[in-house]
Amino acid sequence: MEQVEKKKIVKENIKKELVKVFWIFIIGSVIGYVLELIVGILQNGHYVSRQGLLIGPFIQVYGLGLVMYYLVMSRIKNMSNIKVFILSMILGGITEYLFSYFQEKLFGTISWDYSNLPFNLNGRTSLLHCMYWGTGGVLFIKFILPYLNKLDNLYDHRTYKFVTALLVLFICFDITISGLAGVRCLERRKGIEASNNIDVFFDAYYPDSKLKQIYSNAKEVKLD
Repeated sequence: MEQVEKKKIVKENIKKELVKVFWIFIIGSVIGYVLELIVGILQNGHYVSRQGLLIGPFIQVYGLGLVMYYLVMSRIKNMSNIKVFILSMILGGITEYLFSYFQEKLFGTISWDYSNLPFNLNGRTSLLHCMYWGTGGVLFIKFILPYLNKLDNLYDHRTYKFVTALLVLFICFDITISGLAGVRCLERRKGIEASNNIDVFFDAYYPDSKLKQIYSNAKEVKLD
């Protein structure tokens, strides 16, 4: 019985951690959207859409970056600000590079290109932007992580679990429909005609003009 009880506790702790990581992803994605919104207004003088998904104020690369911060740095105790900065630079640079790489391979687009900056890596990340990630990591440890740890106190609340379940379903739907729309957009560029009702749906409701409006930063890359 004692062994069974221990397994139940371990299983429950894993569930609690997964829920926490999910919320960290959501919080990071929203923070990223707000930051990009501000940058877009400063650069253009007006609002421009910089969403990462078709529905809602989310930019996934920031969410993944925050998750990386949490998974790695929250496990390391007594790190100096310099070490946090350097580690955050590496984690952020890797996240940014991989996200850009897979976006290009899956959808034939990129949302940023740092080729004009010194010390860039294939235009996908740069020393300057890695330094931004490093600064973000220090701010994360100092100001954000203490509040994120309070999410554990909400785990047993029914409302928290209910809202989490709804949001998981919504994000899964949002990511799925966004991915399918991106794939279909690439197929249109390749001249592939709609072959089923799903293709017809995306051609009708998410044509190229609509996607360019939502993903204003996305640029098409040359197809092989």
